[in-house]
Formats: sequence, structure tokens, C-alpha cells
Amino acid sequence: MSKPNHVLAIDQGTTSTRAIVFDHRGLPVAAAQQELPQLYPDDGWVEHDAEGIWRDTQAVSRAALAMARLTAAEIAAIGITNQRETTVLWDRQTGVPLANAIVWQDRRTAEACRRLRDSGVEPWVQERTGLLLDPYFSATKLAWQLEHVPGARARAERGELCFGTIDSFLLYRLTGGAVHATDATNASRTLLFNIVTQQWDAELLRLFGIPEAVLPQVQDCSGLFGTAQASFLGAPVPITGIAGDQQAATIGQACFTPGMIKSTYGTGCFALLNIGDRPVISRNRLLTTTAYRLNGKPTYAVEGAIFVAGAAVKWLRDQLRLIPDAAATATLAAEAPDDHGCYLVPAFTGLGAPYWDPDARAALVGLTLDCGVPAIARATLESMGYQTRDLIEAMLADGAARPQALRIDGGMAANDWMLQFLADILAIPVERPVVTETTALGAAILAGLAVGVYPSLEAVSAGWHCERRFEPAMDEARRAKLYQGWQRAVARVR
Repeated sequence: MSKPNHVLAIDQGTTSTRAIVFDHRGLPVAAAQQELPQLYPDDGWVEHDAEGIWRDTQAVSRAALAMARLTAAEIAAIGITNQRETTVLWDRQTGVPLANAIVWQDRRTAEACRRLRDSGVEPWVQERTGLLLDPYFSATKLAWQLEHVPGARARAERGELCFGTIDSFLLYRLTGGAVHATDATNASRTLLFNIVTQQWDAELLRLFGIPEAVLPQVQDCSGLFGTAQASFLGAPVPITGIAGDQQAATIGQACFTPGMIKSTYGTGCFALLNIGDRPVISRNRLLTTTAYRLNGKPTYAVEGAIFVAGAAVKWLRDQLRLIPDAAATATLAAEAPDDHGCYLVPAFTGLGAPYWDPDARAALVGLTLDCGVPAIARATLESMGYQTRDLIEAMLADGAARPQALRIDGGMAANDWMLQFLADILAIPVERPVVTETTALGAAILAGLAVGVYPSLEAVSAGWHCERRFEPAMDEARRAKLYQGWQRAVARVR
């Protein structure tokens, strides 16, 4: 029997759970997806049913295998990529969550973060973690659960509970509770992990009041994490790759050289710039994070996080009911006049980088009586370009060289109109790869590297191909005028 040469990637995102089977060339063979309901129990709160995520993970993984007409014995390895920062607390014996997962978008701990900032500890925290004090990250979410879930703190201190991001929770369930671990990229999004020493930090644990007993073991992104039980797919399969979704997309986009940058347009938008083997701390409100860790050696990235990108299009469709589907925005945007004057600042859950304003709220600015659905749809797509420009400007202010090109992926990467505007407002070529499922591809690559399906990072780079390149076509005067209008609009919501 020939050696298995397919990899199963589990891509557990904010709004869906997907499983994709990739072949030895890194091409998708079959995929299955399940939408993930969002729970909003209070203003600014966002939760997920972690047990439901586990059920969906099983269902889509089995469906993808069936569609690929493969058995578990033909799968060389499993890779996991996940929505980052989302926080789960579960029973170490049963694996059952104590409460709903608190999602990365959740803002319930904004006041706790504000108190910490006011105490003056943020620069000290940033030097260790590369992160800022914001409800986005896991530490204050976990601290909130330990205080508000009855009996949780006492049980955590006795070692009866496990904390993890979604990857860690899925790994625990896949291995039947045998493995409580995570990878360096997910650990570096918790505010509890020292990205210089690459270890959990005892002083950070004290600051946030987190008992060490709840923490998972931190491993490289590629290597044996554990083995999925036979009950999952029909035979045991090794789990050999894990990375947070944005880091996985960085792998999938083959951004292995310092200066290379990718931006993912999904629910939010996340731009990661490879900065090499030294963690340079941003002075312009960006994040420094572990891009990946292989063979014990971390590679770092500077990241700009935008909380709302594709979620704004979903808002147009589901709340305003202005569009039948996401694809309609491109047609409508083309109908709107160039001088429509309308700006959407999509601060529905506050503003992320470089503003970090959890209290900002969304606004349509510059509306006139002739602003109709086309102008609003166009303003929604343009907001993704403007927000990305904010990130690039902050990177340049931190001393980065202007990127040669921006590699893009995510659901919004299918929107040609948005990508042309992105190239125009950034004055940088935008490259869309042949395989746009780069998040899942990154997880597959990490898993495949560990078992020999993919030979090396160099081979992965050679296998990356551009499907279409969007060249800037806007003149500088118009670019400057539009961006100044955006900056005025942002000032209105802060």
C-alpha cells in the first residue's frame, strides 16, 4: 500500500467550521462547511457554543473525507487552524465546556483593560507579549470566566479545569483528553505568553490572576501534537500542525522572507508583515506576534488587526437587507459615482489597529439625499481599503520598507472591485493566489511538513502561484483626497 499523501485541514473560523482535504501539491480536493451561529447575550458580548463547534468539526471532517472518496488510512495527517483569542474553559475529566466560549470580538472586559492601562503597565506588557491591553486578547476573557462561572476559580486552582483557544479545545477532544496543548502562534495571542522567551510568563499570570494549572503546553507549529482517536474518522490519524488563522494564512501565502506581507479579508481583516527572527516592538499601536515556530525557532511578524471587514457586508445583507449576497456589492459599487462622498466607518465592535478604541461605534458619514444603495455598498467595500491603508501607514511609521506587493486571501478576495480599490488606495500591487483558501492551506502545510507530504518551505514557496495581479491606477491627488476624507470620518466616531 502506498504512503498516504493527503492532509485534512480543519479550519474553525468565527462564522463557520470548514474541513478541506489537500493533496501532495497543496491543491484542495474536497471541502465541507457548516455555518456557526453567533450568540449575543448582552451589549458588546459575543459567544459561541464550543460543544456545537466540536459537533460541527466532526461532521464537516467526515463529509470532506467522503466527498474526497478517501478513508482515514489515506490521510497522512490533520492540521488545525482556528479563530484566535476566543477563550474556552472546560472540565479536565469530561472535556465539557463550563460555559460558552468568549469570542475574540467580545468587549465585556473593556473596563478591566482600561483600569490596567491606567495603572501604567501597558508598555511592560507590550515588551513581553508584543500586544496591547485590549479585550480582544484571551487573558481578560479567561479572568472574567474564572470570576463569573460559579466555582471556576477554585476548580482551576485545583487543576480540574483546562483553558484553551479553539485549537487547544479541539485537540483535547480529538485525542479523547490525552493532550492539552497549543502552538506558539495561538499562545502568543493570550497576553500570557512571553514572545521573547517563548514561554508562559509567571509575572503576566500574576497580573491577570490566572492559575498556571489551567494552561496548555506550548509546542512548535509543525510536529506531533497527538493522535485523533479512531472514532473521529474511522482510524487513528496523527495531528501534526496547528496555527492561528492569520499565521496559517501567512504560511499558505508563502510569506517566509522578511518584508513579505499578506492580508486576509474574512469576518475581520488582518495584515501580517514578516519581520524575521527578532521581535521588534511597534511604536505605532501595531502588534508583534509569533508568525510561526519551526524546529524551536520563532519567526515574528508585525500585525494590524481590523475587527470588521466581511462582517460589514454581512450586515448589509442580513440587518439592512440591501443586498441578496456578498457578490452583489461589486456590481453596486461600480454603479455608484466616484464622487459619492459617503464613508462607512465599520466600528461595530470598536476600532482595532491602529486606534484601539473599544468604545467607538459604526457610522455612515457624508450622506446626502442622492446617496442610495450603490453608494452605501461602495462605501462598505472602500472601508476595507482605507482600514488597510491605516495599517500600512503604521507599518511604514515603524520603519518598514514599502511592500513590493500585498498578497490577499479570505472570502472578500473574490471581489475584484474591492481588490482594485485596495491597490489604488495603497499604491501597491495586490496579488490574489490560485488557492485562496490559504488559511486551511497553511494548516495543511504545517501538518504535511511534519510527515513528509510537503518537503520544505522552499518547495511551498515554489508552489505558490498568482492567479491575478491588480495594479494601482488612481492618481496621487485623488488618492490623498479620499484618504483625508476617511481620516475625518474616523475622527467623528472616536
